[in-house]
Amino acid sequence: MKEAYFISGIGTEVGKTVASAFLQLALDADYWKPVQAGDLAFGDTERVREWTGLPNERYHPERYRLNTPASPHYAARLDGIEIKLADFTLPPQRGRPLLVEGAGGLLVPINERHCMIDLAIHLDLPVILVSRHYLGSINHTLLSLEVLRGRGCKVGGIVFSGGDNPESARIIEKMGGVPIIATLPELPVVNREALRKLAAQTELNFTPS
Repeated sequence: MKEAYFISGIGTEVGKTVASAFLQLALDADYWKPVQAGDLAFGDTERVREWTGLPNERYHPERYRLNTPASPHYAARLDGIEIKLADFTLPPQRGRPLLVEGAGGLLVPINERHCMIDLAIHLDLPVILVSRHYLGSINHTLLSLEVLRGRGCKVGGIVFSGGDNPESARIIEKMGGVPIIATLPELPVVNREALRKLAAQTELNFTPS
């Protein structure tokens, strides 16, 4: 089986979907968003497909499509359903790596008992953590790594999205003990041309699982 990875972030709005599109191009991977909450007309799957220009066959349908842009546990409740871990199985791999993008950060609830990290564990996937430099992001990144390790999750590495801060990156890499896969700039416009150029020019510090 080709490798598969669960992509999570240190919070919301850290560039996780942009990083997913970049990694899909850089790794020539397929993409799956298990839970889409809100934005059903043009969700993350559609964004990544638009940004990469890859064909429809490279994308797997969401397991849950929830109407409200909120935490999945609450969005599901509003839709009158309950999300269960047993409902999720990895889609068939087609000779390529698979990227599974979570919703929000690791401790975003999907029901009354389980969070996104539990979904990563259930799917038995190493996690690629997406971080972004801002005041407090060192703490948020190291806390996320502590949670992953405390739950026995393998960490594939970190992708910084939205620019570089050499000192923050250095101390996170040293104290977190994980490789920095890539550092992505703040793109003035996120589109197919920019992401394809970035993927072609960026060398990944990456060891497949």
